[in-house]
Amino acid sequence: MALDERIAFVTGSGRRLGRQIAYAFADAGYDIILHAHSSVDGMKEAAAVIRARGRQVHLLEGDLRSVDDIRRMAEGVADICDGLDVLINNAGVFPRAAFEDVTEDIWDLAQDVNLKGPFFLTQSLAPLLRKRHGSVVNIASAGGFDPWKQHIPYNVSKAGMIMLTRAMAKALAPEVRVNAVAPGVIIVPGEEVLDHIPAERFPMQRYGTPQDLADAVLFLAQGNRYITGHVLPLAGGSITI
Repeated sequence: MALDERIAFVTGSGRRLGRQIAYAFADAGYDIILHAHSSVDGMKEAAAVIRARGRQVHLLEGDLRSVDDIRRMAEGVADICDGLDVLINNAGVFPRAAFEDVTEDIWDLAQDVNLKGPFFLTQSLAPLLRKRHGSVVNIASAGGFDPWKQHIPYNVSKAGMIMLTRAMAKALAPEVRVNAVAPGVIIVPGEEVLDHIPAERFPMQRYGTPQDLADAVLFLAQGNRYITGHVLPLAGGSITI
């Protein structure tokens, strides 16, 4: 890989929004490092699409619940490139359980994947990000602002992601910027038939699209070098800060 190529690392890029974000960065001229844990086949499919678009792509597997796995992945990134331009902490879980049914395993899963993983991955990759004066974009959630009674562990993890974004922005400044996007309902191809809250409840009168999310992530990653510690709601006007 040429030293002047821009490189983006997208976690959870084997499916849904992570895959769409990876495509958007490839189209924007980045070589891509993909990551998956359970969606390895999807990651390989995404890699084939990105190669067909003329970009280099590398694949990493790992469990973001494990700090050992995270550090191994960071070593893998260092073997691929001498500096990292963008890290997108996208991988996440969305466990559903009534208040009475939340178990320790459900709680730990949400906090470990959605919050602990992004912290330790960013910590492990900070030296590579500093070399390129890179950018971190965390995928938070409208659920970090607005609680949902069937998703309390998830809500807590995403509220933590919002604070983590602000804290890491201060810790890594001025070399590395850290921001977050907080999406609401984003419909990916194939999910149109799923049960969603009515689009009319959003001021924009529609659901978000993968392109809406990709545009927001790209803007925070490269659109303005003076923005850090910002959390951008992407929920059609239903969440404002």
